[in-house]
Amino acid sequence: MDHFFASFEPFLRAHGTPVVGLVLFFESLGLPLPGESLLVAGGVLAARGDLSPTWLLVYAWVGSVLGDNAGYLIGRLVGRRVLLRYGARVGLTEERFSRIEEVFAQYGPIAVMFARFVNILRQLNGVVAGVAGMPWGRFLLFNVIGAGLWVLAWGGGALLFGRHLSHVGAILHMIGPWGASALALVIIALAAGILWLIKRRSIGGMLASKRSAQQ
Repeated sequence: MDHFFASFEPFLRAHGTPVVGLVLFFESLGLPLPGESLLVAGGVLAARGDLSPTWLLVYAWVGSVLGDNAGYLIGRLVGRRVLLRYGARVGLTEERFSRIEEVFAQYGPIAVMFARFVNILRQLNGVVAGVAGMPWGRFLLFNVIGAGLWVLAWGGGALLFGRHLSHVGAILHMIGPWGASALALVIIALAAGILWLIKRRSIGGMLASKRSAQQ
């Protein structure tokens, strides 16, 4: 944990909250940048009083929305073929892009709203929506809501965590290493169960769609 914050703390102290929005803007264009990690680190620093909590959340939200909409414009103007030709340089393969297109085709605007909570979808949801020709007004509405939820979840969550970090440390010290390991296993098991249910529902929906198409 200390190593994680040590890698971002000098950068955030030097440049302040605007840099969080700037990094999230460029990450939303598909660039492999640590936007989410920077937001979490910024939240913890803001909880200590080193950064402004309000401006951190505002810059993160604005940077995310502007980046996604810039990505939408690029996808709309450039198209799939050109994106795949040059996107390979930043890890945008045809297989990865096709997978994201399937998610958007199946869930539409809902995929836009929750895209920021899923890696890869977070970086490319605007680009894919633009390529798919989703109406901009619809994209903007769900993107604004989704970015707000994501910033509150990660940035706000980090703020709360940072304010109660001493309590978390005390609890971990009280339950000891075995208790902490057991707690981690429970959390991992719950997360794995949720992911399994989501995957099962997604596969079931795809199979049902195929059966309907065949009939």
